[in-house]
Amino acid sequence: MTEPDDLDTLVTELNAGAPRSRRSDDQTARLRSWLEQVVEQSASDLLLVAGAPPSLRIDGHVVPLDAAFGGPLCSEDIDDAVTPALPPHARRLYQGAGIADGSFRTPDLGRFRINLHHERGRAAAAIRRLPPVVPRFATLNLPPTVEALIRLPRGLVLVGGPTGSGKTTTLAALVNEVNHRDARHIITIEDPIEYEHPHRKSVIEQIEVGVDAPDFPTALRAALRQAPDIIVVGEMRDPETMQIAVAAGETGHLVFSSLNTSDVSTTVARIADSFPLERQNTVRQELAMALAAVLTQTLMPKIGGGLIPAAELLMVGYGARQQVRKNALHHLHQEITITRKQGSFTLEESLTELVKQGLVDRKDAMTRAGHPEELERLLG
Repeated sequence: MTEPDDLDTLVTELNAGAPRSRRSDDQTARLRSWLEQVVEQSASDLLLVAGAPPSLRIDGHVVPLDAAFGGPLCSEDIDDAVTPALPPHARRLYQGAGIADGSFRTPDLGRFRINLHHERGRAAAAIRRLPPVVPRFATLNLPPTVEALIRLPRGLVLVGGPTGSGKTTTLAALVNEVNHRDARHIITIEDPIEYEHPHRKSVIEQIEVGVDAPDFPTALRAALRQAPDIIVVGEMRDPETMQIAVAAGETGHLVFSSLNTSDVSTTVARIADSFPLERQNTVRQELAMALAAVLTQTLMPKIGGGLIPAAELLMVGYGARQQVRKNALHHLHQEITITRKQGSFTLEESLTELVKQGLVDRKDAMTRAGHPEELERLLG
């Protein structure tokens, strides 16, 4: 039987006689009922954890579904419901390693990203709804200088932030702006693909790890041979990918990538710290030459509901390169203020604008500020 990539088709084929238990069939159908609630309630995520009821994340808050959609789940409930929805390569990975990422689509509900894993020896899953349309940059409410990153001629641009802070959305929106304006060749490498880009003015190749290439380093090496104008590496998870991305940025490519970090300094530090101690100094020298910009962002609760990003941007100049070489990363915050004319801005400046525009509560802004005394001064 051909592996389906559509949940409705999967359920139909299973019920038609695939060698699965009736319990498994019922659990797979339950997944669809939960996903219908994700769409109906405009949730960003469906969370499935053993011992808890299926829950939605709505505007950053976790809300359990009522008893009509099932009470507390057991590990088998989650395994039976979610494993069939994984694409074949992810299913094999999950069966071998106990953790896997994948995406799937339904004809009417859209696309979803799955992370199926284990906690305390039991199955658990986080399923995110993927928007059907790539957002325009103007809709993100990020400072306009962030959009200028797509006009950089070369270099490595790092986008940092905690999980769920909108890094992937920002990268997709930047690619989308290029696609609307310029005739460029763009290659994205992701695991899995989240936003699907149509070809407009640009030609965009989207490589999915596990489907189109075995891993990030292999995909990135292949991409470099195709002489793209822009490369987007969805996430740098290993030293080999980092090394290739840094080298590509240093030798003339414009490379964007994301890291799960909290601020500009930790984003830069994460690269060198991922290598053995004896190599870290060399990596810092290479990174100092390759870096073009570092953007970090976090999502804030918006007054009136919803979430809005607050960000920090360092446009890398001579001073910042020297600090990276010396591993004096605590000075990068000062470099942001020095390079304000080049487009840099601090998180505190971003938060100040959001508060003054009436979009974010002052108290919430103070809790997120890395330098609260600076924010206090800016707010007056």
